[in-house]
This record gives sequence, structure tokens and C-alpha cells, in this order.
Amino acid sequence: MSADARYRRIAADVHARIQAGEWMPGEALPSRKLMADQYGVHEQTVRLAYVLLRQAGILDGEQRKGVYVAHPPAMRTLTDPDAPWPYGAELTDTTSCRATAELAGRLAVSEGTALRREVVECMDPGGRSAMVVTSWWRAPRRPHASFVAEVGVRPVTEEEARSLGLLVDAMAYRLVRTRLDEDGRPVETADLVLPMDRWLIRLSGMK
Repeated sequence: MSADARYRRIAADVHARIQAGEWMPGEALPSRKLMADQYGVHEQTVRLAYVLLRQAGILDGEQRKGVYVAHPPAMRTLTDPDAPWPYGAELTDTTSCRATAELAGRLAVSEGTALRREVVECMDPGGRSAMVVTSWWRAPRRPHASFVAEVGVRPVTEEEARSLGLLVDAMAYRLVRTRLDEDGRPVETADLVLPMDRWLIRLSGMK
């Protein structure tokens, strides 16, 4: 059997095992060495099978960090954009800025008001960025009682594209979340940028 046929056969078998429930979405697959021993082939053959499955969207992750069963498109569900993120998150930027006309309207402040800005990357189980959250608030940061959210689409920025592994100007969901105090006044607003092929969005208005 040719090398090409071997890795394609292994890819087909691994896919069948995933469909049979041997590994569930988000679950890591065995290492290339263990799989190579199982199939009686060189590790490079398993690597090629994993590459083929990643290209097909069946596996996710990185070769050196391990691969796992990918969630199907639109399987990651944002049930509450105000809920804590269940996986890893990384603070990538925190700065001061002035309120643009749009941010002033969202926060009910005057244009040019001094604001704090924070950018957080939220990771998938495999360690890849799944969502970029940019938040703005007028210091000091205040607690909130509820939120409102609006969903639209827009092209990603260059910075977002790098984080999310998308092409610049690729379309993504933009979820505008505004946190409110007990009197319904805005205390913080944020843009949550989500790749369109990875999310099903459901919203609830109260915590």
C-alpha cells in the first residue's frame, strides 16, 4: 500500500471512530506515537492523517500541542455573553482612550471622555483564540446588575484577524454588550468578535 493510501486510510478510520463516539468534541486524540503503534506505521504517516482531518474541520489544535476533536460549525454556543469564559483567557492590552461618538452614546457620556480599554482573547480547549473581547468603561470600574446585547456582522480588523486566525476583512459576528447598573445606567460596553463559522448565538437579558 502506498504512503498516500496509508495516511488516507488512517484518516478515514479515525473519522469513523470519532463518529462512533470513541472521542467526543473537545477531547484530545492520542499522541502520534501511540497512534502509529496502533496502526503499525511511522509517526509521519499519522501526522499526515491528522493534517488531513484538520483540513476537513474534523480535528482542531496544533501538532506540537496536541489535536482534539473539533466542535462542528455553529456548535460553540454563547448562551450568555456576560457569563465567565469556561476555558483560558489572556489579557492582551489595557490602555486609556477617549470616547468616540459611538462609545459616548453607548456609555451615556460626553464625546472625548477619558475611558479605560481592555482587550481579552478567549481560548478554545485547544488553546486557540475563539473570541476577542474589547471593553471600555469610565474609571473606576463599577459592578453591574444586568446587560443588553445586540448582534451584527462586520469585517475583522487586522489585529482581530491575527488573533482569530482569519483573513483580514473576513466577516465575523460582532456582539455589542453593554453592562448596566441597578438603575439601568450603562457602566461598561464591549465588542465581542466571534468567527461566524464557529458559533450559535443565544441571548438572555438578565444574569
